[in-house]
Amino acid sequence: MTGETSPREAAVGYRRPPAATRFTKGQSGNPRGRPKGKANGLPYESVLGQIVTITENGQTKRVTAAEAFLLKLMKDAFAGDAAAMRDMLSTIEAAKSTRDTTDPNAISQIVISPMRPGSVTSALKHLRMGTKLCAFTDKARVLLEPWIVEAALERRGDETLSVEEQRTVMAATRTPWRVKWPEWWVLGD
Repeated sequence: MTGETSPREAAVGYRRPPAATRFTKGQSGNPRGRPKGKANGLPYESVLGQIVTITENGQTKRVTAAEAFLLKLMKDAFAGDAAAMRDMLSTIEAAKSTRDTTDPNAISQIVISPMRPGSVTSALKHLRMGTKLCAFTDKARVLLEPWIVEAALERRGDETLSVEEQRTVMAATRTPWRVKWPEWWVLGD
């Protein structure tokens, strides 16, 4: 049967295209590939990007659904939920591996340190909001950094402090001469 087509190959109909239009062996049916555009995956971005309202410590705030999910996961992890702890650690590791290393302000390390109830010393130190005067003793005094004092005074708006309160703030500031005090501030540097 050289050069001749069998009656089976010549038949044209349902699921039997004409022989001239059939793909040859090894030829792709889509040589240019899938057109670029919308991915046909799950709509993570549209769902997790939605703004939701949450209540935290009695205050409502608006965050993305992804942030709300992470906050809930973190809350469960700190409450002792082992599965949430594992998920949170894997989320942190995934974030570390995909993080842009060229950003100088990017988080490079997350430090979790236990605190005694009522003590904020270690939190201030790790957040770089305060500096311990003597690093070798537990009962050393912590002084606030100038930038956090400026931010706190700015949040107060037009609400002023008494002279006694101003003295307390200055005594609690590590380098008070570096603080840009508001116009209503009475005490000198």
